[in-house]
Amino acid sequence: MREFGQLESAIMDVVWSQDRPLLVREVRERLHYPRPVAYTTVMTVLTILHGKGVLRREKHGRAWRYWPREQRAEHDARLMAEILQSGGDHARTLREFLSRLGPDDVEEIRTAVGQRQRPRTLAAS
Repeated sequence: MREFGQLESAIMDVVWSQDRPLLVREVRERLHYPRPVAYTTVMTVLTILHGKGVLRREKHGRAWRYWPREQRAEHDARLMAEILQSGGDHARTLREFLSRLGPDDVEEIRTAVGQRQRPRTLAAS
């Protein structure tokens, strides 16, 4: 599942990299893309991303300022959960996913699971 096209991903990289809302001009100035992108194209893609519910926006004079509805990690985690819940054998899907990860990633998952389980254990005592 790919939620974003190539240009959408490049634009989201810019928006996620900032800690404040951005004007279309600012997104275009910071954009790293293999070819030049017109201002109107960036404006159109930002409007599309807003329509998808990925970005928020507010009027700033005659322009719009955009910022992410959720941070990158939150967004990625939501997508991962949606994919897992999309059907099929969850246990097998998880095993297949883990088999594609390197040892460092698997260790990160073990650590995260351990941190998630600790508060439940303490609450149960």
